[in-house]
Amino acid sequence: MFKADRYRLRDPLLSLVIVSVLALLVLFILMPLLSILWGSFVSRDTGAISLDTYLKVFSDKNFRRTFGNTLWLGTVVGILSTVIGFLFAYTRQCIKSPFKKLYGMIEILPIISPPFVLAFSAITLLGRRGLITYKLLGIRNFSIYGFWGLVVVQTMTFFPIAAMTLDGLLENFDVSMEEAARNLGASRFRVFRTVQIPMLASGLANVFLLSFIESATDFSNPTILGGSYTTLATQIYVQAIGNYNQQAGTAIAAILLLVTVGVFVLQKAILDRRSYVTLTGKASRVREMIDDPKLMIPANALCLFISFWVLLFYVFLVLSSFFKTWGANYTLVLKNYEYVLNYSMKPVKDTLLIAMLAAPMGGVLAMVIAFLVVRKRFLGRQLMEYVSMLGMAVPGTVFGLGYILTFNTPPLVLTNTIWILVICLVMTRLPVGVRSAMAALRQIDPSIEEAASDLGARTARVFTSITLPLIRPAFYTGLVFSFIKSMTAISAVIFLVSANYNLLTVRVMQHVDKGQFSYAAALSTLLMLIVFAVVGLMNWCLNHLGRSSRGQINLFSNKEGL
Repeated sequence: MFKADRYRLRDPLLSLVIVSVLALLVLFILMPLLSILWGSFVSRDTGAISLDTYLKVFSDKNFRRTFGNTLWLGTVVGILSTVIGFLFAYTRQCIKSPFKKLYGMIEILPIISPPFVLAFSAITLLGRRGLITYKLLGIRNFSIYGFWGLVVVQTMTFFPIAAMTLDGLLENFDVSMEEAARNLGASRFRVFRTVQIPMLASGLANVFLLSFIESATDFSNPTILGGSYTTLATQIYVQAIGNYNQQAGTAIAAILLLVTVGVFVLQKAILDRRSYVTLTGKASRVREMIDDPKLMIPANALCLFISFWVLLFYVFLVLSSFFKTWGANYTLVLKNYEYVLNYSMKPVKDTLLIAMLAAPMGGVLAMVIAFLVVRKRFLGRQLMEYVSMLGMAVPGTVFGLGYILTFNTPPLVLTNTIWILVICLVMTRLPVGVRSAMAALRQIDPSIEEAASDLGARTARVFTSITLPLIRPAFYTGLVFSFIKSMTAISAVIFLVSANYNLLTVRVMQHVDKGQFSYAAALSTLLMLIVFAVVGLMNWCLNHLGRSSRGQINLFSNKEGL
């Protein structure tokens, strides 16, 4: 430790980078959260610190119902996402199937699309005037709105993340343990129950808690499909913007923050105790796929059934963008695209510009943080690691409201500028890049960098000439993820858009609120096409730089993912 500290004193640039990164994290992550907490305790009338707001909030039966709704919805969606995600991962990794490429595509689709497109498709297919429920089946009283509609849509949206995470765990599982149990006479079910499940227990718990957080912090789906079933994430916006009651909004935000951070801490504690999981790199031999029809047929049938509905929702989204008048006239026309190209190009340009700025900034910052946390020893290292991960636990609406409270007054006024959107997106998407880079760095022998340092290279040169080239795939992962999520973000930026800068996702929500579903579908389709095109261009550029990008879009495929 002493040697490292003495070396850092001889390298003032390293000290400057450490201080600068810590300052950025404190200013743009901790300060907005502290503003939320402070604003919830300060009385709007007297300016004194008071618990009155919390007392009013907790005495409101509507809030108590909303709080219970959020926990119950998160629990149900977490369980279903974990079960379905495990089914897809197990089928892909352990069971013989000719449809594995299809399952892989299903896992990726919700990652690269806006979070509300499935909710929007659910309305157009299964709503009161839905093509299936009303037009084909003639059902007049069916409603997709409410709890069960949210459960279906959120599960379809979040189970692919669970599947990708479990894909990586099963792929790295040492099959020799299963073979040993089978050779001793254990049945396949007994091996599954006594070997595989115990070894994957912490991973399954991680996936459940992750799905719970995603559901509890989801803003867009409850806004579109919730109806009378309210959640905390939507109530933050309703109170702060709809009712102009900012103090009540901050109190609800603080409560939701407490819930999600508590779950995040529990998740990390579970992950830190998983030393008994045998992820030992390459397995002793290639896994022999299960070809028993009793398992193969039901597993593939269930996966195909779920895949059919996911694909149907996406295909119908594209078809809806060509309908002349949704719900009345299903003639295919191009006028919807003509309308959005004439009146929505500014949000398209703003979204592309903001994503293009946020992606490289977030990617570079993530690599620097990971390098400092893994390779250096300094005061505040754990603070840097934990604060950089808070974006996984903090709801987007909490971040957005915190940015309004923090950067709407001097000395740093960022509201109504492009930079408040860029910085918010960088900080909320930071954890994936950091975790991916940390995982890559831990696989690289530090002696390579130490050799360069011993030859006189400063930290900056070691990082740019040795470390960064070695972790380029992780950098690519963070870059792609940051770009995709910047293009499809809604919950954090809903507070931050202005007349100067608007985003595609917000414009889509505005069309949905007005019942202009064909325009919303056209914009959503355009958004997904842009994401596909840019990610494809990134793949092409990386391949022509001499490094394969295969598998890098699979952002959650390793144990260090979300």
